[in-house]
Amino acid sequence: MLDARSLYLRSMMLKREEVPSFRTYPFSLPAVHDFYSLSFQKPVTFIVGENGSGKSTLLEAMAIAWGFNPEGGTMNFSFETQASHSELHQYLRLARGVMRPKDGFFFRAESYYNVATNIDELDAQEWSLGPPIKDAYGGKSLHEQSHGESFFATFMHRFGGRGLYLMDEPEAALSPLKQLSMLTRMHQLVTKQSQFIIATHSPILMSYPYAEIWLLDENGMRQVELEDTEHYIITRKMMNNREQMLDILLEEETSE
Repeated sequence: MLDARSLYLRSMMLKREEVPSFRTYPFSLPAVHDFYSLSFQKPVTFIVGENGSGKSTLLEAMAIAWGFNPEGGTMNFSFETQASHSELHQYLRLARGVMRPKDGFFFRAESYYNVATNIDELDAQEWSLGPPIKDAYGGKSLHEQSHGESFFATFMHRFGGRGLYLMDEPEAALSPLKQLSMLTRMHQLVTKQSQFIIATHSPILMSYPYAEIWLLDENGMRQVELEDTEHYIITRKMMNNREQMLDILLEEETSE
C-alpha cells in the first residue's frame, strides 16, 4: 500500500497569480476561488459536496493536467465529441511522486458512453493491429452490457494495479451491492500500489478506511470525517427514522 511519500500524485496547487479573474467560471466557484493547494496523504482521496460545488470540475482539471483525455479513458485516448471542459487545468501545478504509475484511467460517468463508443470504433477499423481493445475490458463490448455491468467491467478488467485512477461519480450506475463490490475491488488495487482520487456522493464508498475526505462547500474546501458529511447524516436519518422523515418531507410538499 502506498504511503504519503510514495503517492503518484502528491499535491496540486492553483497558480493564483496567473488566474485572469476570480469573478468568472470556474474560478468563481467557492471551491476554486479560495483554493491554494492540496496535499494527498492517503492512497484514496474522496472529493465530496453538493451538486454544483465544483468537485467534478476540479477532478476534471486534475485529470487533464496529468495528461488524460477530458472525456475519460486511458492516457492513449484522444477522441473528442464535445469540448466542454473548463480552462482550470491550465492553472494547476501538479507535484508528481518519485514513483511513476504503470497504469492509469480517468473514469467519468458523464461521458463513459463516449469511451465505450470509441473502443468499438477502434476495434472495428480494419487497420487495427493486435488484439481488440475490448479484450482489456473483459472481452465484450461495453455497449452490450447494462450500464452498471459495463462500469464494473472496467473496474474489474481494465484497472490492473500500480495505477493512478481518477474517478467521477463511479457509483452512478451501481446498485448498493455493486458499490460494496467496488469497495472490495478498490482495496485489491490499493494493496497493489494504486492511488485513487474519487468525486462521489456515495456514503458507501466514502466508508473506505484508508481514505481522506475533502468537502467542497460555500466556504471552500476542508477535510472532514465520514460522519460529518451530509451524505452520511441524511442517509442515516432516512434509514433510522424513515416515517418521521417522510412525514416532514411530504407535509412540506402538500403545504406548498
